[in-house]
Amino acid sequence: MSGIYIHIPFCKQACHYCDFHFSTSLKKKKELLSAMAKELQLRKNEFENQTIETIYFGGGTPSLLVAEELQLLTDAIYKNYTVSAYPEITLEANPDDLVRSHHPGQASGLMQSSTVFRDLKAIGVNRLSIGIQSFFDDDLKAMNRAHSAHHAKICLEEARSFFDNVTIDLIYGMPEMDLKKWNANLDMAFAFEINHISSYALTVEPKTALDHFIKQGKYPPLDDHLALEHFRHLIERSEKQGFLHYELSNFGRPNYFSKHNTSYWQGKPYLGIGPSAHSFKGNQRSWNVSNNTQYIKAIQGDTLPRTVENLSLTDRYNESVMIGLRTMWGVSLKKIERDFGADYAEHLERDSQKFIDSGLLQMSVPGSGVKGSDRILKTTPKGIFLIDGMASDLFVLD
Repeated sequence: MSGIYIHIPFCKQACHYCDFHFSTSLKKKKELLSAMAKELQLRKNEFENQTIETIYFGGGTPSLLVAEELQLLTDAIYKNYTVSAYPEITLEANPDDLVRSHHPGQASGLMQSSTVFRDLKAIGVNRLSIGIQSFFDDDLKAMNRAHSAHHAKICLEEARSFFDNVTIDLIYGMPEMDLKKWNANLDMAFAFEINHISSYALTVEPKTALDHFIKQGKYPPLDDHLALEHFRHLIERSEKQGFLHYELSNFGRPNYFSKHNTSYWQGKPYLGIGPSAHSFKGNQRSWNVSNNTQYIKAIQGDTLPRTVENLSLTDRYNESVMIGLRTMWGVSLKKIERDFGADYAEHLERDSQKFIDSGLLQMSVPGSGVKGSDRILKTTPKGIFLIDGMASDLFVLD
């Protein structure tokens, strides 16, 4: 089983914190979509023995496309690949796109936005990932988001009437977001009875507007202690609402985990289509050029504009440790030994002991007492905010 990720590299405007590849110009949209459909055709042999069980439209802002444009890409997938009977098809969306014609008191606007949801369902989308980020206008303005708090609330109200599987993104750790405000964001999210939340700490990526503003003293520096406080409240409150914290940044009710993203964390192969998209299969990773014009030109010339990296055994081990510690499933020592050899398993057990002793990691033994029981290395609540640092310390260096 595997998945397909489609990167739609267009946005209305640049969020101040974002460093993903996108363009605010739609001039080459038609050419690009045609090139992406062709890339799907050119690469079908790479996955001819795979069944596609998830399709994910990410970006950028996929909701800038109309249903017919999305249909062009799904048709190319079904034409060239074997797709499971009931694939998970996710679309990342911004509230202002889904309710773009709606204004308070205008029934015609409500009808238009309902049509958008119906059109998405008609082409097979069955999971919406909505970039809410915050339910407060001042936060959205600080991030340079295109939607308003009103858009966010109207969008979720309508989305929940059409889709059962809805996830939202929320950002925490903003310097001007106190704990009361963060809890109000969570209250609003829970009130809509959504089944999944992806939540990320605000981070400063190089060369972003946020990076520039902080350096110029136009925006306050980030506070790790505040972010940690927000994160702990998120964990505590989501668990009380019946969510499982199944990955560092992801919280889902049972049966509502992201199948697509879970496949990444389980090391399943996936195909990335479009500028900057990444792919993975076995011992190989590749990524497309992060330039729309170069991408289009290469694909039109029947050339794949990508860089390919062959992963060593050590590369794969390090990635398994990093990914495993981020999830509720942890890292299986038995699987590490089976996939990479006894030396790697012994290294992991030996080097993790200091983190176990300090209460940051724990070693659980499912089926304790049974001969040959596995041992699972997991992060404790105390260590969960320190995963990246611990994982890198457990890496094997070539």
